[in-house]
Amino acid sequence: MRTFHNLPNPPLATPCNLAIGNFDGVHRGHQALLTAMREDAHRHGRQAGVLTFDPHPAALLRPDRVHSYLTTMPERLEVFAELALDFAVVYPFSLETAHMPAAAFIAQVQQAVQMAALWVGPDFALGRNREGDVATLRAIGQDRGYQVHTIEPQLLEGEEVRSGRIRSYLLEGDVQAAGRQLGRPYQVSGQVTMGAQRGRLLGFPTANLAVPEGRLLPANGVYATWAYLDDAPTRRGQPLASATNVGVRPSFDNGQRTVEAYLLDFDGNLYDQQVTLQFVARLRPEERFSDITALIAQIRRDEEATRRLLLRET
Repeated sequence: MRTFHNLPNPPLATPCNLAIGNFDGVHRGHQALLTAMREDAHRHGRQAGVLTFDPHPAALLRPDRVHSYLTTMPERLEVFAELALDFAVVYPFSLETAHMPAAAFIAQVQQAVQMAALWVGPDFALGRNREGDVATLRAIGQDRGYQVHTIEPQLLEGEEVRSGRIRSYLLEGDVQAAGRQLGRPYQVSGQVTMGAQRGRLLGFPTANLAVPEGRLLPANGVYATWAYLDDAPTRRGQPLASATNVGVRPSFDNGQRTVEAYLLDFDGNLYDQQVTLQFVARLRPEERFSDITALIAQIRRDEEATRRLLLRET
């Protein structure tokens, strides 16, 4: 998959189907849209592409609100590639973009990628004051010679699959429900940095991950996770079972939130390596313990629970 960090220049020579959206999380609903778009494109001898925005428009237009991401841009591009798209455009979103009329934005895009068909979600809108809803985009398409396609919202267990719902699940610590809507376990990546080394002193050395700013973390607690020692799936080896604590270490300093993973049966130096954690299940909320003995006993129970969940015989 080719990746462009703005509209292609020179323009692409082959007509394409293009999906436009934020696609944060690239959840089951996004996947259904992108898969239908790709299949239609290849059926008509076109390329299949996606245009996503960076930063997320909400982060720029509503700076007074906290906005957190379900995926980093590299992760988003990774899933696009796994969906066998031909190209992706990472469009640099700005206030100028936000104030651009929908017709002007579409004209700019169509000139760069020869868009023959536009694929969007049913409630999608772009342009100044979100004037470019589906009906408006269809009207523009009649003048500019492209078609507009949408698909019905994807339902899972009676609920519509939405990025906002996934965020809510994660903030509740329900990583299993979030994973079902995503179509894969929720994951967080970061470089391993030097921590306070309390885990090592307790006999349970942990990898302290420096998670990118703005990345959504599940609710504080202890989770059974799979750890990968590289953040690119094409280079990943076997996952390692791990028990991960997300929180503020209430038994010690109640400091900043950290992500600390205890990799079971692993003996090695992880400092400065990139580690990806896939959250499988929440074991318990974060707790304050009266003494170190009680804390160690609980960590052993967490390790046993992780083994039962991840390493049980099938």
